[in-house]
Amino acid sequence: MSDPIFGISISTLDGEPRPGLWSNMSIAGLVVTAPAADATLFPLDEAVTFFSDDAAMLAALGKEGTGYDALTAINEQLGEFQVAAQVVLVRVEDGATVQETIANLRGDINARTGMFALLDAAHVLGVTPRIVAIPGYTSQAANQVTAVTVTAPGSGYDAVPTVTFSGGGSAADKVLPTGHAVLGTGADADKVVAVVLDTNGSGLTAAPTIVFSGGTGTGATATATLDTASNAICASLPMLLDQLLAVGVVDGPATTMNAAVAWRTSLSSKRIIAVDPAYKRIDDEGDIVVAPKSPYVLGQLIANDHSHAGLPSHSAANRAVRGIVGTSRPIAFSLLDGANEGQTLLSHNIGITVRGENTDGAIADGGFVLIATDTCSEDPIWKFYNQVRMRDYIHLMFIKTLRQYLGKFNITGQTLQSVINTMNFALRDLKAQQAILDYKPVSFDRDRNSPEQLRLGRFTLDVKFEEPAPLVHLGIQSARYRPALDILLSDLQSQLATAA
Repeated sequence: MSDPIFGISISTLDGEPRPGLWSNMSIAGLVVTAPAADATLFPLDEAVTFFSDDAAMLAALGKEGTGYDALTAINEQLGEFQVAAQVVLVRVEDGATVQETIANLRGDINARTGMFALLDAAHVLGVTPRIVAIPGYTSQAANQVTAVTVTAPGSGYDAVPTVTFSGGGSAADKVLPTGHAVLGTGADADKVVAVVLDTNGSGLTAAPTIVFSGGTGTGATATATLDTASNAICASLPMLLDQLLAVGVVDGPATTMNAAVAWRTSLSSKRIIAVDPAYKRIDDEGDIVVAPKSPYVLGQLIANDHSHAGLPSHSAANRAVRGIVGTSRPIAFSLLDGANEGQTLLSHNIGITVRGENTDGAIADGGFVLIATDTCSEDPIWKFYNQVRMRDYIHLMFIKTLRQYLGKFNITGQTLQSVINTMNFALRDLKAQQAILDYKPVSFDRDRNSPEQLRLGRFTLDVKFEEPAPLVHLGIQSARYRPALDILLSDLQSQLATAA
């Protein structure tokens, strides 16, 4: 027996509510090229963490590629009392073509290469990036075939014909797709009813021609659908961001408004923040060069979080951008009129940067100001990225705090009350900080919790809370006020009577 026969026993009771354990939502994830980097410190396709002011790491990264400039952009946006941002960086090999580089940056989710190497950061480095950018390579279209439509099934095929793709434009680095035909059954057994794409190809500037050969049949025809808007990185980014509980900033084509809108139609995720156009900055030789916008936005998000005690509760909109001399193309904008390029891009959820001017409808009197509040979600409930990030912040707090109860405690009234109090106290504090508007106290609904579930060691709680939306439109109704004239008449009458 452990208790003494003659002595004193002291037991510590452990049934109190737990303080909330919060996550750092400001860790930047960068996937970049850096061909001159020290391969020992920056091995290919491996996540490395450091602080953005680490001079030794910056020197080891080298100035070639996209990595060094992205870190510079982040550092230039940091606010008061900030000296650095924590970064998780993945370096990939430069490809011989843009599409090869994009393929390397995208990587493979199973092999954990490219951007998917960020998934290893938590258990290898002990940190998880929550805001991600892959600067410079999120707008180039894959120009690949996404579907094949059989326009005529033909007849008389006693074997599956071979499918051949040809044409596809004159790009030197194009890769033609591959596919195979499918014959029907029953009355359609000798006809081509479908073409399955085995590979989609890339770098195509025109829809390829499709020819069927062999199988003794004739008459089958098909057409290819060419996607000239989607980007391979953006297509795969949502699955990465969902696993990281992160948001990603992606750069648009930085060419024309129509190109930006077409690119935006290929995006659909509450975790993607689309921005366009690019920026102009001064390089080390004093020349003006075009730079991707996404790392600057990451820097602004990090600075914005810092100014709100680490809470990701506010958007980075209406903040001045530092370290740039202009945008890659000027964006016409007015706060008072929707008929301009800036407002059009905003209506398509594309974040913009406009120049401050001494005009009535300008966003500022000077400098360059970011206007970006939206995600690319199809669900209007998750239109604003600060709400998405704040929801992640609270969910992560629940995970980190409540996991301490698992296995250590039995299901009792005291345990249940302790869990409920833990959640309510955390939400109470967030409401006091105005990080959430309000919350409904956590409740235990008997209808959701059967005896069988309790016997299995499981119960369910209901929690509801609402994040504030950024102020994006202020309506003012201005009208004449006739009673003021009645007051004036009374004043005039009183003054005349006094004078008499």
